[in-house]
Amino acid sequence: MSGLLTKDMKNRQINVGLGSRTYPIFIGRDSFRNKDLLDACGLRSRRYVVVTNDVVGPLYFERVAQFFSIRGAAVEQVIIPDGERFKTQETLTSIYDQLIERRVDRSTTIVALGGGVVGDVAGFAAATYQRGVPLVQIPTTLLSQVDSSVGGKTAINHPAGKNMIGSFYQPQAVIIDLEMLQSLPEREFQAGLAEVVKYGAIMDAAFFVWLEQNVTLLMKRDFDALGYAVERCCMSKARIVEDDETESGSRALLNFGHTFGHAIEAGLGYGKWLHGEAVAVGMLLASRLSVLMGSLTQSDWDRIERLLSSIGLPIDAPDLGRERYLELMGYDKKVLDGKLRLVLLKSLGAAYVTGDFPRDLLVEVLDGTER
Repeated sequence: MSGLLTKDMKNRQINVGLGSRTYPIFIGRDSFRNKDLLDACGLRSRRYVVVTNDVVGPLYFERVAQFFSIRGAAVEQVIIPDGERFKTQETLTSIYDQLIERRVDRSTTIVALGGGVVGDVAGFAAATYQRGVPLVQIPTTLLSQVDSSVGGKTAINHPAGKNMIGSFYQPQAVIIDLEMLQSLPEREFQAGLAEVVKYGAIMDAAFFVWLEQNVTLLMKRDFDALGYAVERCCMSKARIVEDDETESGSRALLNFGHTFGHAIEAGLGYGKWLHGEAVAVGMLLASRLSVLMGSLTQSDWDRIERLLSSIGLPIDAPDLGRERYLELMGYDKKVLDGKLRLVLLKSLGAAYVTGDFPRDLLVEVLDGTER
């Protein structure tokens, strides 16, 4: 492990290289006690509006507000409800309403303080309010720290599908404080680990082995283990975003398990299953199809199932019915010219995107979800 997170150690920095829009990801402990970090982020706003929810705000707003006010800036708060079911146009409009009421202008920086829902909705608000205002992401869940806060995807849900309305809008900086993970409920923490497993499965076989060997430490929220995992995932995500910012190629690999998972979330009703729980099952369904197509070995499928099960994630798909799965998967953003494309595995650590798979094998996988 990297020995990343001793109490007195400065934040580690990873840059997402996008030319003039390059930005840093800082990973550390007690990050908001580090006065030098504000300058390292290159943040010079005189006004910050922190968008957070009614769970995270009471825990961390004051700490974050003190950090951003070091240089005398004004810091305000906008509260939205907690939960995936509030990732809606109505919530987005409520943010706009408060920004307009407070006469927020384009020199103000929006700060997204929360998990993936807050990051997506606040990010979309920043992308579209007055055609774009500066954005800082402060992810407070494991899922958002390793995945959704990096790369500029912002969105809200539509009843027909998850993240159907959104934009690519890169932040000025991402600040990750691993101390915040200590207050995360166990179920949320487990759901975040699904996205960690994803990186090993799609592009980093050595990291997958490391996860198998260190899952107990991760479940205990050991800071060294967490720091290593978050840093490795962020490095992988940064490299993919640099290569394919708007998901026209390799970035689609990050959606491994998501086509099935998004169908599960929409089919059950947003919020019944957490995103990471749905992705965990989605990865197993995609891997099962990979096995049936002869690219992934059964033993590797067993390893994926065993790791997800050891984390405490669900491994059995809900029975939505074959036709409902196919209907919901048809709304997936990877559909091109009416043809569904899936992220599958050649082997552990090697994924690919394809629309060339036998429909009867997909049907066999989905029929296996019926009980």
